[in-house]
Amino acid sequence: MDTGEVTIAPITTTVRNIPSELFLSKGEGMPRDCAVNCDHLQTVSKGKIGSLITSLPPAKMVDVGRAIRFALDI
Repeated sequence: MDTGEVTIAPITTTVRNIPSELFLSKGEGMPRDCAVNCDHLQTVSKGKIGSLITSLPPAKMVDVGRAIRFALDI
């Protein structure tokens, strides 16, 4: 069932180096160094999502999962 919504973690150029965020670099396809901020997960309409910037490898997605679990304390 497609609800038309997706849960996202915003990306910010403010890098705090804390367990609930994941650093991404230009070398990983980002326009500049930044961080995935898992402290601010949001559910948004798929229509509000822009074009794909980069795709993370499975090992990096494991790190995203770890940051989300830390942020949610699970």
